[in-house]
Amino acid sequence: MRLSSRINRVAESQTLAMGQKSNELKEQGIDVINFTVGQPDYFTPDNIKQAAKKAIDDNFSFYSPVPGFKDVVKAVQAKFKRENNLDFAENQILVSTGGKQCLANVFQVLFQEGDEVIIPAPYWVSYIELAHLCNATPVVIEGKAENNYKITAEQLEAAITPKTHGFVLNAPSNPSGSIYTKEELKAMADVLAKYPEVAVISDEMYEHLTYDGKHETIGQFENIKNQAIIVNGISKAYAMTGWRIGYMGAPVEIAKACKKLQSQTTSGTCSIAQKAAVEALNGDQTSIEEHKKVLIKRRDAMVEGLRSIPGVKLNTPPATFYTFPDVSAYIGKSYNGKKINDSFELADFLLNVAHVATVAGAAFGIDSCIRLSYVVDVDRINEGISRIKKALAELK
Repeated sequence: MRLSSRINRVAESQTLAMGQKSNELKEQGIDVINFTVGQPDYFTPDNIKQAAKKAIDDNFSFYSPVPGFKDVVKAVQAKFKRENNLDFAENQILVSTGGKQCLANVFQVLFQEGDEVIIPAPYWVSYIELAHLCNATPVVIEGKAENNYKITAEQLEAAITPKTHGFVLNAPSNPSGSIYTKEELKAMADVLAKYPEVAVISDEMYEHLTYDGKHETIGQFENIKNQAIIVNGISKAYAMTGWRIGYMGAPVEIAKACKKLQSQTTSGTCSIAQKAAVEALNGDQTSIEEHKKVLIKRRDAMVEGLRSIPGVKLNTPPATFYTFPDVSAYIGKSYNGKKINDSFELADFLLNVAHVATVAGAAFGIDSCIRLSYVVDVDRINEGISRIKKALAELK
């Protein structure tokens, strides 16, 4: 049967594809060190699990309201005010099945054929494909390594055209781990305020995994209040990737449109997960700081190891749990007479020869890099880096 042109324009997620390749090798009995995974390896805190168990015992087993239970919406509202100084009314908030659904909702209700959406690179892999799904045109601005892969307000303004209807900011950034300062965000907000028809979509999923510096939101600036859409979730901070809870705050009309769309797709998200989310947002937050201490040790081990490899260059990421080293010194080299032409082929080489799974930087818009996640213990990080170093030394 014929597939739609829309779905034929969309590429498979490269992070999931590399994870699948890794699993296939594991099924053959090969010890693969997986640096592709974008989720913590520790478990959901007990207080959150207890809240979910109580919800089951209290029979929260029926359909949930499309925008989310009232107590979840209020918890999100309080979180935005407490941590970001953002004032969203309840009718401006929507709870969805993961942050990805929030983003998909926003893209679908805002963009159509002929629209341009500005997306800084490196970008999270799904932004480009979400634009393709609504027939919009992604316009990519490349952040430079010397600026920690961040774009500037000048680059942003130069990319805006009469067709521009959206700007997507991912800060902290997956894959680079970079964060923007308040001054950098203000400069971009001042540009965007000149174009009130441009929606400002800020994906802040890694907000709580900031180690150096301070997380700032672009939504804090009054001059773009009516343009800003803030997307976040509980997956990363609370080790709840499988619970599938994301949330957003947006101008009323956009929130209303997203709720209408969601009412015709998934409806309200999982009732039990929502009750767990209330505890995550309102309850004891000490687990976040405990986990950050572990992640900093892992980050430092990975950065030190990667910097010991000749030709590899990288910045120390101040947030997330990813490193994004420049490996361009090895692209163009050969293994057993076969040339490695790009980061996809380099990632395949590392998987098949070193048995270390990484993700090609080209999937994030920067072909000179690869992404490595450090959500495994330090011993596995050290072993993985040792394997990578040995394999790269064999390239000629």
